[in-house]
Amino acid sequence: ILLTVILLLICTCAYIRSLVPSLLDKNKTGLLGIFWKCARIGERKSPYVAVCCVAMAFSILFVQ
Repeated sequence: ILLTVILLLICTCAYIRSLVPSLLDKNKTGLLGIFWKCARIGERKSPYVAVCCVAMAFSILFVQ
């Protein structure tokens, strides 16, 4: 469950940053800086995040 939440947070932050970059770029520190960091992870490690999302979807659909 925690992996699902983390992956969804990373993907959502990266998507929001692609639409409105100034929204996350102004909050690089503090508590809201977590969202900026998640967006950076989503952008830089996108192949790994995509593989994890596919694995998560497979496990949710076929394993559980």
